[in-house]
Amino acid sequence: MQFGLSEEQEMIVATVRSFVENEIYPHEDQVEKTGQVPDDLGDEIKRKCIDLGFYACNFPEEVGGAGLSHQDFTLVERELGRGSMALTHFFGRPQNILMACEGAQRERYLLPAVRGEKMDALAITEPDAGSDVRGMKCQAVRDGGDWLMTGSKHFISGAEHADFFIVFAATGVDDTPKGPKKRITCFLVDRDTPGFEVREGYRSVSHRGYKNYILYFDKCRLAGDQVLGEVDRGFDVMNDWLYATRLTVAAMSVGRARRCFDHALSFAAERSQFGQPIARFQGVSFQIADMITEIDAADWLTLAGAWRLDQGLPANREIASAKLYATEMLARVTDATLQIHGGMGLMDDFPIERFWRDARVERIWDGTSEIQRHIISRDLLRPLGA
Repeated sequence: MQFGLSEEQEMIVATVRSFVENEIYPHEDQVEKTGQVPDDLGDEIKRKCIDLGFYACNFPEEVGGAGLSHQDFTLVERELGRGSMALTHFFGRPQNILMACEGAQRERYLLPAVRGEKMDALAITEPDAGSDVRGMKCQAVRDGGDWLMTGSKHFISGAEHADFFIVFAATGVDDTPKGPKKRITCFLVDRDTPGFEVREGYRSVSHRGYKNYILYFDKCRLAGDQVLGEVDRGFDVMNDWLYATRLTVAAMSVGRARRCFDHALSFAAERSQFGQPIARFQGVSFQIADMITEIDAADWLTLAGAWRLDQGLPANREIASAKLYATEMLARVTDATLQIHGGMGLMDDFPIERFWRDARVERIWDGTSEIQRHIISRDLLRPLGA
């Protein structure tokens, strides 16, 4: 079993880390203070990413992407996790679900997204349907050859920059022994479609500048060819392409934890109390030891999940484990780093309080920690009939 990175993977890591340090870090304070990413700055980051050859690196070469493996792309996301999400958003990674596009959809949505000419946003979550996806109330009903969509979505990231949206809606109900079960269909919705409105959402303490939006649909008319995948088979499309997004959250959590750890390590070595560096006190040095052990464990757990995907092996439980452990590890590492910095850790003179705030959302989006534990336990218990 090979644990080291290949020469090509080392180059990927070095290239993306250099990009983040030189093109992202310098603008983070501005974004934190204003809660905004200037349009020209976002465009500049996107252009530089395209010039670097990394835009849509999660897509195969056959459609114009870089064709990175799951492991390679996980390394990219790990390094991007070091930077502000509001800014790394423009280091474009369109939703892989667009690979389900067929016919004219490829020219209209897939290829422009890969080339960086259009940006997408994913819309699943609703006020009453978070982890319970089948509880969604946004629905689309047939009207001749078209569909009429009515309802809302919230917590939609990247909506302010999106040219089109990947929207999941209920399109019917089946009666089952366990009660009514909604059928779900995926749609591609252009931003300027009549009956569709995008409004700014809630103010979050995590990831300032990386805003969430609310989408409203009022009998929004969609053509039949705007269905992504098959009618009533939205879960098939979702399971084929979206469940690996949890691996992205895990990878970015590892990257952010490593950046945070670097601050803790250097501060502990430089800060003196009682005539010696605080790193010499066991209460601090043992925290340092625990932090790096947990970071390394999360890193390998995440890369192992990506490796299984590359091998075509089942990886649902392993990805859930990576997402669960890495996000909870990040919470512990940011909290310990703040503690090591003492009172200054809470001041915005240091980025520590930002890392601490930003870490909180990772245990919630893309499936809460409780949902990950459910996935893991069911995978282990179902074969035993429990």
